[in-house]
Amino acid sequence: MATFREAIRSAMRQAMREDPRVFLIGEDVGHYGGAFAVSRGLLEELGPERIRDAPLSEAGFTGAGIGAAIGGMRPIVEVMTVNFALLALDQILNNAATLLHMSGGQVSVPVVFRMTTGAGKQIAAQHSHSLECYFAHIPGLKCLAPATVQDARDMVLGALADPDPVCIFEHALLYNLEGALDEEAAPADPWRAAVRREGRDLTLATYGGSLGKCLDAAAALAADGVEAEVLDLRSLRPLDRPAIAASVEKTRRLVVVDEGWRTGGLSAEIITSALESSFYALDAVPRRVCTAEVPIPYAKHMEEHALPKVAEIVAAAKEALRG
Repeated sequence: MATFREAIRSAMRQAMREDPRVFLIGEDVGHYGGAFAVSRGLLEELGPERIRDAPLSEAGFTGAGIGAAIGGMRPIVEVMTVNFALLALDQILNNAATLLHMSGGQVSVPVVFRMTTGAGKQIAAQHSHSLECYFAHIPGLKCLAPATVQDARDMVLGALADPDPVCIFEHALLYNLEGALDEEAAPADPWRAAVRREGRDLTLATYGGSLGKCLDAAAALAADGVEAEVLDLRSLRPLDRPAIAASVEKTRRLVVVDEGWRTGGLSAEIITSALESSFYALDAVPRRVCTAEVPIPYAKHMEEHALPKVAEIVAAAKEALRG
């Protein structure tokens, strides 16, 4: 057993021990041990060449990581929150994501961007948003969202093995999550969705921090005789469209749960994918449960009200069943 943060730490430690090209760079990753304690102890184990504290400049240290990747290294760039990654979006979009294309395939950028996402810790609007859709929109990037302890390890190792830039979105509420961890296992394919609960009556499609809510909603629905299938998307770019189609064609109803905002969000892309592949299999209009269209509030009761809730997922599922 291990926690989500321990699984990420284990993967980074393993990668750095096995490959001298791998290093970690970011704000407070060294002496402080990471803003969420993910890298705690690694500086003492691996030294300052491998665990590099960076100045408070996302554009600066993200650019340094991209440059190191171009030069043959395998950097892991930790950005404290996805909100702060917007300060580095020029580097991520205009350099990391485009150089392979602009160089005619001559320059690859094998860099891993780790960033915390999601709300629920009362750290207000500048630290709490789910902006995965911004990055999943960009050709040239790959985007992963681990929701289990094993995936937290496997996705770091899988991303480091990939020749392209990869963003890993770690939900803040998952760092204390405990689960089984096999540190000897070969990393599972991170680009495929996983059915976390089999069902026949409808599909609950989600990712990252919303997986637990969907599993709770599925349990509540089961008490009413409804068997919901829970599909963990895992990869946000590329989406595992065949897995979405297979689940929808099996259950004939779809509810998407996305902690991002509804307008222009990933939920719309997931639903559109299902409509394009499986329109005639659907027995009801797809539903979605998303975060309220507001900046995430600081006050606890307001924050909870803004975020997707189990009761809302259950209600959306029952609407789909009536449809």
